[in-house]
Amino acid sequence: MIFERTRLEGVVVVDLERREDDRGFFARTWCANEFADQGLTTDVVQANVSFNPRQGTLRGMHFQRAPHAETKLVRCTRGAIYDVVVDLRPGSDTYKQWLGVELTDENRRALFVPEGCAHGYQTLVAESEVFYQVSEYYTPAAEGGVRWDDPAFGIKWPDAGNAFLSEKDRSWPDFIG
Repeated sequence: MIFERTRLEGVVVVDLERREDDRGFFARTWCANEFADQGLTTDVVQANVSFNPRQGTLRGMHFQRAPHAETKLVRCTRGAIYDVVVDLRPGSDTYKQWLGVELTDENRRALFVPEGCAHGYQTLVAESEVFYQVSEYYTPAAEGGVRWDDPAFGIKWPDAGNAFLSEKDRSWPDFIG
């Protein structure tokens, strides 16, 4: 795997290191040793999949509060998404900054999202599927979120005018921090 640090503290793009031949290719998508060598959390207790039939679907911006804060490793296994991370860690040098990365079934990239960051994505095409591994069990009482269009962050979504959200995601409060 190829690990690329981003401008957001602790957020890492993970690319496949492909071994190709006439049959196609082989690549590891997860290796606890390689993640540990990069200083990244290796705990995985749950894996989730999200299917989105509609282009423009926006899910986010979600996080879990301590002591159930979670890291995520997010990959688009079908279609294409614009994956967004917002740093909500007050002590971080990149506090309140955001980063967007295109994840597709063609580029096969993954995004590592550290604890203390809000995460969400918008589908770029219909029939998109997202697979993610998390370091903590989903705990409803620890669930939190910030509004996808909160001016405190100024996220530039690729298709904001066509954003299709759940009522819950539309109703997250303004960020106060």
